[in-house]
Amino acid sequence: MSGEASLAVDDIDGINATASEEFGDWGPEVVVTQEMVNDFAELTGDRQWIHIDVERCKAESPFGGPIAHGFLTVSLLPVLNPGGVSLGGVKNAVNYGSDGFRFLAPVPVGSTLHARGRLVEAVAHKKGTLLTNEIAIHVKDNETPSLLYKMKILYQG
Repeated sequence: MSGEASLAVDDIDGINATASEEFGDWGPEVVVTQEMVNDFAELTGDRQWIHIDVERCKAESPFGGPIAHGFLTVSLLPVLNPGGVSLGGVKNAVNYGSDGFRFLAPVPVGSTLHARGRLVEAVAHKKGTLLTNEIAIHVKDNETPSLLYKMKILYQG
């Protein structure tokens, strides 16, 4: 979808014509470090041992080492930016929420993540155009996504 001509933010039919059951290209890659996990644990107060106690994880965790928090994975969406429909005439974009998300596979510390997305639908909203995109975040070379997320963004022109 990237590389296509920009569609007008209020062109609901044109935007919906780009919807697909297929996911697009992979976005940038991000390595999940123990420092990132520890910083996230401090920020959120979620200091569960499966995230921050490396030695205990090596000895006791079913994952063989520490794993990233699920919500850390969600919070990486802006940097993983898989791209999508290019909209022209946008003055503002607001996170409108989610139609749900599922954590399907762990994200081991040290792994590389990347994401790809697909447009599910665009609908007219009293305050703009509401897009629903499905984003799949994968540990690189894993077929099963670690996270499937249906994101809603309200675009205003």
